[in-house]
Amino acid sequence: MNAERKRFLPPMLRLLVYAAAGTSIFIVLFISSYIFIMGIPNLRPELFSIVYTSENASLLPALINTLIMAFLSLLLAVPLGVSAAIYLTEYSRSGNIMVKAVRLAAETLAGIPSIIYGLFGMLLFVVYLRWGYSILAGSFTMAIMILPIIMRTAEEAILSVPDTYREGSFSLGAGRLRTVTAVVLPPAVPGIFAGIILASGRIFGETAALIFTAGTVAGIPKSLFSSGRTLAVHMYSLSSEGFYIKQAYASAVVLFVLAALINAASFFLMKKLSGNMGTEHG
Repeated sequence: MNAERKRFLPPMLRLLVYAAAGTSIFIVLFISSYIFIMGIPNLRPELFSIVYTSENASLLPALINTLIMAFLSLLLAVPLGVSAAIYLTEYSRSGNIMVKAVRLAAETLAGIPSIIYGLFGMLLFVVYLRWGYSILAGSFTMAIMILPIIMRTAEEAILSVPDTYREGSFSLGAGRLRTVTAVVLPPAVPGIFAGIILASGRIFGETAALIFTAGTVAGIPKSLFSSGRTLAVHMYSLSSEGFYIKQAYASAVVLFVLAALINAASFFLMKKLSGNMGTEHG
């Protein structure tokens, strides 16, 4: 009976894997095709006007706000998250209670709904610090939201580097800091970039947290303390009003293409960096 079960399980598991992969590919293709079919015919020159009005429902200000929001959020979260990952993996003692608490907190924060971050950001940045509904308040809220993602992915990327790299560096007389910067981090860069890509995707698609912190003003902000909506919030606002459904689909196409371009550029950069590192090690 056991022998028959062992012969039966591998083909069944392979079939399940193929079925799951095929289902995922089908869903992605279906959603992508639906967005393009509904959105591309509604792309008009007036949608890219520099000034938003109720007549053109321009998405260009929201697109600019999205890029600003992503840049500021990553600028705040990436150095802090990567530095925390380096400390947890390379400098802290194994089995330290504080390290375990930090990792548990990061995993817990990664699963908190975004609306909770939005309420927290509104109470702290908008109300208590009196930043108002602003790009700065939204950026800080998004930085807090994506920090656990960047920290955990960077930590896993650093841990995947073989210990022989570290031992070889130490045996040649290199110190801890030089070993980390010159030996450990270069092979971990692709994994760190993967975490940054995931964080960028969350920024592009976030609505709830930004409505409570950045606001929904449809215009290019004059300063970091000005309110502004991102492209995802722009789509939500247009669809909820019920008068700009076609423009909402067109905005979805632009957001989809933007995310695809950033992912492709990041993948190309990761591949190039991996090739250069492989050549150097070789």
